Amino acid sequence: MEFKKIQLNGFKSFADKTNFLIEEGLIGIVGPNGCGKSNIVESLRWVMGETSAKSMRGSGMEDVIFSGTSNRPSKNISEVVLLLDNKAKEGPSQYNEFDEIAIKRKIEKDKGSKYYINDKEVRARDVQTFFADLSTGAH
Repeated sequence: MEFKKIQLNGFKSFADKTNFLIEEGLIGIVGPNGCGKSNIVESLRWVMGETSAKSMRGSGMEDVIFSGTSNRPSKNISEVVLLLDNKAKEGPSQYNEFDEIAIKRKIEKDKGSKYYINDKEVRARDVQTFFADLSTGAH
């Protein structure tokens, strides 16, 4: 099972919907200071079930929501979708019928986070267990 794409919308410095294709051979993220490299890595950890706001460089989990700039208003929702390639059927058995699996985490101001696997709402624990079954996780 391999990461295929990550989509950010309203996550930290990514105010607009932004897609990053994760293609074979990708080994790092390079760019100038302030371009969002750390935010991309943190979005992966966040969608995989990270629960510590401190490890996300914030004081509360709502700090991952785009807070606005002098030119752009703040957002009320942040969303990260991680698309996984499951053609080899290496994922947890209950998802082997799918060639792709989409893991989504969404947070809304004053409402908390929700998790989804293939657009079905699940518990945070289900997402954490999904990645634990793959011998990986937010760390």
